[in-house]
Amino acid sequence: MKKKVIATLLAVSMMGSLLAGCGISTGSENSSSDAKTETTDESTDDSAEAEKTTDESEDITKLTDESMKDREEINLWFWGAEPYAQEAMKSILVDKYNASQDKYQLVVEFRPTVDSDMTTALAANQGPDVVYGSGPSFVMPLVQAEKLEPLDTYAEQYGWKDKILEPYYESGTVDGKLYSLTNGVSTMGVFYNKKVLEDNGWAVPTTMEELESVMDQAMAKGLYGSVTGNKGWQPVNENYGSLFLTHIAGPETMYKVLTGEESWVNDDVKAAITKSKEWWDKGYLAGEDYVNLNFSDSLQLLADEKSPFFIGPSIAFQWAASYFTDDKAENIAFIPFPSTEKVPDTTYTLGAACTLSINANVSKEHKDEAAKIIDMMMNAEFMQEMTAAWPGYWGTPLKDLSTVDTSKMSYLSQQFVQVVQNVSDAVNKGNFGYYDNVFFPAATQQRIVNIDEVWFDTTSVDDYVQSIQTEFESEFEQGLVPPIPKPAAIS
Repeated sequence: MKKKVIATLLAVSMMGSLLAGCGISTGSENSSSDAKTETTDESTDDSAEAEKTTDESEDITKLTDESMKDREEINLWFWGAEPYAQEAMKSILVDKYNASQDKYQLVVEFRPTVDSDMTTALAANQGPDVVYGSGPSFVMPLVQAEKLEPLDTYAEQYGWKDKILEPYYESGTVDGKLYSLTNGVSTMGVFYNKKVLEDNGWAVPTTMEELESVMDQAMAKGLYGSVTGNKGWQPVNENYGSLFLTHIAGPETMYKVLTGEESWVNDDVKAAITKSKEWWDKGYLAGEDYVNLNFSDSLQLLADEKSPFFIGPSIAFQWAASYFTDDKAENIAFIPFPSTEKVPDTTYTLGAACTLSINANVSKEHKDEAAKIIDMMMNAEFMQEMTAAWPGYWGTPLKDLSTVDTSKMSYLSQQFVQVVQNVSDAVNKGNFGYYDNVFFPAATQQRIVNIDEVWFDTTSVDDYVQSIQTEFESEFEQGLVPPIPKPAAIS
């Protein structure tokens, strides 16, 4: 058993090098290319100010404060966020925690290869106190390898189960024990340029048929049907695999598949994969340019009115502000994926920005402080402050978001909060599907990433679905599938 666990952990480490950055795959170069931040003039002028130091050899940016060098460090590793996002974490999380007591200093390291760094460090019984993960699927092998601390005592202390949306809370449990908390809601949907739709007399689509009709008309006019792409980041493919499994196969079928009640080799799953192939063949996913575009490119094209739609994850709000500026600032809006015959009600694919856990190999005192820091991030006040500064990422999965005040937020921040509130309402009604980074084990998730085998005609739909079943069956037997919440169709 121990050899199996070690092998699995190493496999996840290799997977992490592919999936590092944030939970739902973005294909944006910003999360890595902008991660290296020079030391600020302010930090060198005053030793009381928090400093940013960059490890040039590893592209690691570190938030530390020389005035607190005598304090014990509590460490949190994070992905290579942009400088403005790092500033938000410093002022809203780091500074507040450091001011709350006088024994510890929270040190945040922004690492472009955080997932692979994390698994390597944890395998050696090292690593940070607060453990970042790219979703519950990433967490499962770490739990089996006994690298993460059970959080049930802290959950009771801070009331997490009562305030966090049940599907997200349960997704962080293994054999009934809590090991991780999802810190941010993300979902797949449709960003659209309001001006493009208005100028062409196109209504905001409410069904898949209407969406496809607008894309056909756009392409006939020389526009992209939608803009999206996986340039430099193949895992973007999983966004669309998850999307079609939710809206074509349907939550009921996927619940049965993920609980082992039904095989992946079924007509509904095949229909979902076939529909994705149909979209690819029609050029709806930016046509031949899919492999030449990342999300930054795509948002620029959407802002430049080269397409009516950008079909992607809601966390893309965090990059939209760079392209929807000045008189374009309010041209962008977001809708859930339109209804289909299989899924007529507003339904969201549940994805995670990331998960937060506690390192099992640190002291009890450090575990207590790590839990305190995680709790700071799991409330409406933190979401409000972070979203005002950094829209698109900190969609805390709370049952009640009514206290989040958006009156002083920018347009994009307001729009993002509305999306998270809508997701929360839908989840409370049971109208949700399953994003692969939350609910699929690692090897199965990789098969979803490789859906382009079907798009490029290198694998048939039948063979592809069978390959998913083969991987899933093995992982299911090993207990690597996270808990699967029941959608409304099953209740």
